[in-house]
Amino acid sequence: MKSRVGSQGSLEEGKDSVTKVVTQYNYKPLSIRLLQFLLLFLGIGIVFSLLSMYMVRYSVMQNVIPMVQSRFQPCFQQLSLESWIRPPSSLLHSMNDTQLFWRASIVPQIKEYPFNRTRKIAFMFLTRGPIPLAPLWERFFKGNEKLYSIYIHSLPSYKPDFPPSSVFQGRQVPSQEAKWGRMSMCDAERRLVANALLDISNEWFILLSEACIPLHNFKAIYHYISKSRYSFMGAVDEPGPFGRGRYNPNMAPEVNITDWRKGSQWFEVNRKLAVDIVKDEVYHPKFEQFCRPACYVDEHYFPTMLTIESPRLLANRTLTWVDWSRGGAHPATFGKADINDQFFKRISESPTCVYNNQPTSLCYLF
Repeated sequence: MKSRVGSQGSLEEGKDSVTKVVTQYNYKPLSIRLLQFLLLFLGIGIVFSLLSMYMVRYSVMQNVIPMVQSRFQPCFQQLSLESWIRPPSSLLHSMNDTQLFWRASIVPQIKEYPFNRTRKIAFMFLTRGPIPLAPLWERFFKGNEKLYSIYIHSLPSYKPDFPPSSVFQGRQVPSQEAKWGRMSMCDAERRLVANALLDISNEWFILLSEACIPLHNFKAIYHYISKSRYSFMGAVDEPGPFGRGRYNPNMAPEVNITDWRKGSQWFEVNRKLAVDIVKDEVYHPKFEQFCRPACYVDEHYFPTMLTIESPRLLANRTLTWVDWSRGGAHPATFGKADINDQFFKRISESPTCVYNNQPTSLCYLF
């Protein structure tokens, strides 16, 4: 009985043993297959993700490249010659004087222009406010639109009200207050010249006031200026108290008394002298510091500076007729009652002058 029990017990124990082995044998292949399936699924997912990323990147690049190319196209267009020679569409800008003078002083080193250039006269009006003789100037300019430019420097507080059809509409340059007899007056004139230099077609530069009028028609004045070998600025070596008497020895060695000149505020200069005016950094500080009333800087700065720099280009006279016969610090002002035949006869009978080294009776244009 014991042996049977023992045998039965052995069989039961053997059965349990077999069951455990079978169980272990059946579960082991299931775990490996599951793991293999998961790894395969993960691998497929990674491959799909990489393919998706590549397709997205390729699509983005296809869209970005045309966009970048389209953005670069205007840059290539700005490098055309037309973009360099085109005059500013608006005279208003954000440049200060230092930036403006630097920009205006840029000069091509090759004298011949590689394009057809119609040379223009820049009419620069230095005013306090309105231009009361604007209707007369409108008639003067009519029909000659390709041969002139207009620039106006007025008090910053003045708001112009020219009609849209006026030649003066939109011709104001950024301005600052200009005080009579001070360097700020010459700075205003330099500001006008600098703005006019931004138009490569401007060849001659005439400074005028709101009280000036033309004495001849446009064609006569254009011919007179364009055919002249010289620029018109008075530069007289005057020995008296109103000439050399205003010289300050502290201006040496940049300015010596033998260089000291006096002339009218109103001038006409060519493009070369216009650049000399705006690029000057040598004489300007001396005049600003040492030429103050009773030294009136607008009568001495440009005549002296240009006499030192380019004396052979000056006709040494002005084109603007003024009357100092009444005395005082300012020339005479003429009203309606003064403008008659005798007035113009008086101007035309002024002493003869020199034009291109030849005597002439036609001395004044304004």
